[in-house]
Amino acid sequence: MSSLDDLSLEIFQTIEINTSIGDAYKALLRRLTTESSTPDNRPMPMVLEEWPGGRWFRDLGAGQGHLWGFVQVIKPPTLIEIHGPMFMSYAVAGHIQVRLTPISGGVELSLHHRVLGQVEEEHRQGVVPGWAWMLEKTKEIAERSSSE
Repeated sequence: MSSLDDLSLEIFQTIEINTSIGDAYKALLRRLTTESSTPDNRPMPMVLEEWPGGRWFRDLGAGQGHLWGFVQVIKPPTLIEIHGPMFMSYAVAGHIQVRLTPISGGVELSLHHRVLGQVEEEHRQGVVPGWAWMLEKTKEIAERSSSE
């Protein structure tokens, strides 16, 4: 019999970005879509339909792809919430909340990812460094854009 710990996963990460909240939000959208890639720098073309109920999916072309989730909440430039399996192609319920909060000297970008279901060990191990890498790349995009 599985325990609640075996059937759930919760990640909370933050990063500070030295830019305006508008530039940080634009960088987040770029990271979630046009500048999306894997940690080993393979392109991962993603589409985010920026409205409640919009899809976030990996577009492989020719009508092929992988649905990661649906937009639950979108409040530019401070909040995006998406629910769905994300990168897990099996029976799980997932939710990510990405919040941008103005702080002295910039913006705090926080990501909260919660999953309920039988999460495979590969995903359990990879999700922490994977989201940290996504946040770091968002910071790079935002700070590069604000210095141009």
